[in-house]
Amino acid sequence: MNRRPRRWLALAALCALLCAAPANAEAPVFRDEPIRPVPAASTLNAAKVALGARLFADPLLSRDGSVSCASCHPLATGGTDHRPRSLGLNRAEGSVNAPTVLNSGLNFKQFWDGRADTLEQQVDGPLLSPVEMGSSWDTVIAKLRRAPGYAKAFSQAYPDGLSPAAVRNAIAEFERSLTTPNSRFDRYLRGEDAALSAAEKSGYRKFKAYGCISCHQGVNVGGNMFQRMGVMGDYFADRGGVGKADYGRYNLTGDEADRFTFKVPSLRNVELTAPYFHDGSAASLEQAVGIMAKYQLGRSLPPQDLDELVGFLKTLTGVRPGQAP
Repeated sequence: MNRRPRRWLALAALCALLCAAPANAEAPVFRDEPIRPVPAASTLNAAKVALGARLFADPLLSRDGSVSCASCHPLATGGTDHRPRSLGLNRAEGSVNAPTVLNSGLNFKQFWDGRADTLEQQVDGPLLSPVEMGSSWDTVIAKLRRAPGYAKAFSQAYPDGLSPAAVRNAIAEFERSLTTPNSRFDRYLRGEDAALSAAEKSGYRKFKAYGCISCHQGVNVGGNMFQRMGVMGDYFADRGGVGKADYGRYNLTGDEADRFTFKVPSLRNVELTAPYFHDGSAASLEQAVGIMAKYQLGRSLPPQDLDELVGFLKTLTGVRPGQAP
């Protein structure tokens, strides 16, 4: 009798198991759009997230115990402090606007100039800055060893216990947990047509037709590329008072092509994060959209188009951590 080899039968059985598509395991179906919904599921380590949340709110990380991560990124107000430039030690003013920490884990780089590749690398920026927290890793680790509960919590969450790498990772893991799923636009992308009004749908069509979508797409509606501020007009000449922070990535690379170039910000929850741009110069969303149209697209927006574009952007506000769905 011609018998099939056992190895073949085992392979066939494995294929049948993997290829079976149970009804409750079907992949979600989204509208075919250049923007994708924020994932709701999380596989983050709960102990590390909780430890990071404590560190994020603890001013102990700063030299004089007066500034925490949450000082510039309060979650209750959209993950930003609504100042054109945040205040650090002795109320010293920073050089750029503090971007929201919400959905920061979905960005391809961190900081306006993209100088950090990961959220872990980003932690060093404010912690070591003499203007922001003015601390050092030796000082921070010594403080944490003396503070109640930290040493034990780190030993439970990390094989090597309390260390700069573990502190960086805990804060980064907490920040990765700060996603805002289930915005009205995400619900629309998932097929809920009534989630948007007719005017909001028109605003989205115009968002694509004007070309905003070329820089603001993907899951984070931005945060995945660099762009020059002033593609179709000299924004900085018109604004005046150009300083070093305005040079953007040029400060890192020295490449003339990078002068005035910044990471494109995410538009998720944008109605909550005024003022806008790296310099905090736009006080309202309407003003920001008008400036973008003029200097990035070379367009002047009719009032109805401006209203509808702003209306669409407000549908990108998701459910913040701790909020009821």
